[in-house]
Amino acid sequence: MFIEALITLIHVLIFVYWLGGDLGAFYTSRFLINTETETSHQMMALKVVNDVDMAPRTALILALPTGLSLAFIKSWIQIPFVLLIAIIAFSLVWLVIAWKLHLSHGKASNNLKNLDFAIRYGAITLLTIISILGLVGKTETPLFLNLKMLILAGCISLGLYIRVVLKPLGSAIAQLNGPNNSSAKSAIADTLNKARPLVLGIWALLLSAAILGLWLPTNF
Repeated sequence: MFIEALITLIHVLIFVYWLGGDLGAFYTSRFLINTETETSHQMMALKVVNDVDMAPRTALILALPTGLSLAFIKSWIQIPFVLLIAIIAFSLVWLVIAWKLHLSHGKASNNLKNLDFAIRYGAITLLTIISILGLVGKTETPLFLNLKMLILAGCISLGLYIRVVLKPLGSAIAQLNGPNNSSAKSAIADTLNKARPLVLGIWALLLSAAILGLWLPTNF
């Protein structure tokens, strides 16, 4: 079935761009962590990291609608078609919000930022509740889908925590071209080093989700 093959391809590409984009941003961030890197090169690295990071951010948002669509087509879940369309439409709206925040270069309104946070917290809550209900047998959702939804909630949670850890980054970057250049570089390095284990945590969750998707559908 062409539609099934197409959605499967899109879902696989989401995993590829999520992990690949994260790897690219992770590697480029080494130039920000190195305090010996010239300021101009650090600013260029910062722009690359910021742009490349939109691949995993986009993938995170599209993981749910594509995954649900694939599960619906394969009859792994039984939900009204109207509900599936609503989830897809809502995800696209969320994607537009995420890209608008990115393109605003930090100048977006607080209302838009708060809306994005609210959506993420809401997604974490719903995914966690639905997956737990499935795990305790209150729904007929397959085990691997319950676990993948729980993993997605974990990825979103880690992403929010990374934002908290990276909060001091803005003020440090603003001081790169000032008299406190050395202190700013050290602050950037310290902040990014704190975030790196969290990124590795997301990678571990992603690989777990990939293994579940490849193995469990034929077993559970």
